[in-house]
Amino acid sequence: MLDTTPLRDAYRALLDAATTVAAAGDTSPVPPAGEWDADQILAHVAIINAVTIAAASSVASGANTTYDNRIAQDTWTLDRIASLAGGNAGLRERIRLQGDALCALGGPVLSEVELDTLVPALLLSKGTVLVNQPVPLRDLITGLADVELPGHTQQLLALLPAHVGAQATP
Repeated sequence: MLDTTPLRDAYRALLDAATTVAAAGDTSPVPPAGEWDADQILAHVAIINAVTIAAASSVASGANTTYDNRIAQDTWTLDRIASLAGGNAGLRERIRLQGDALCALGGPVLSEVELDTLVPALLLSKGTVLVNQPVPLRDLITGLADVELPGHTQQLLALLPAHVGAQATP
């Protein structure tokens, strides 16, 4: 069984950062050039979560699956997902519920054999291919806790005004 404590902690940190940014008084902090705003960051995470849940569910059902994060890089799609979710608060709630689902799937639901299932994966970041090979489902899930969520937590905190960001940084 996969220990989902780090994943739960990473979701908690991300959602705390998102709440801090939302409460900073500016509903749409201006990101640095070429970066996403808070809603786009959260929409990206929501899409990544959905792709991960889909892969885990496919493996649990015995179906073939792939993992491709390209759609989570498209700003039009990010804006649409943010709108469909009901904005920042809706995105935070969606991510909270998706985190609960992933922790349930990764913990008691999936067997060790299922977690070790190789999933053909294509992972990009800013147009650069990071992974283009089969990856164990377990690594896709733990990668959220180890890299994806902490990176986006820092990305959110970087949107805070300097005087607020200094107080919010762990």
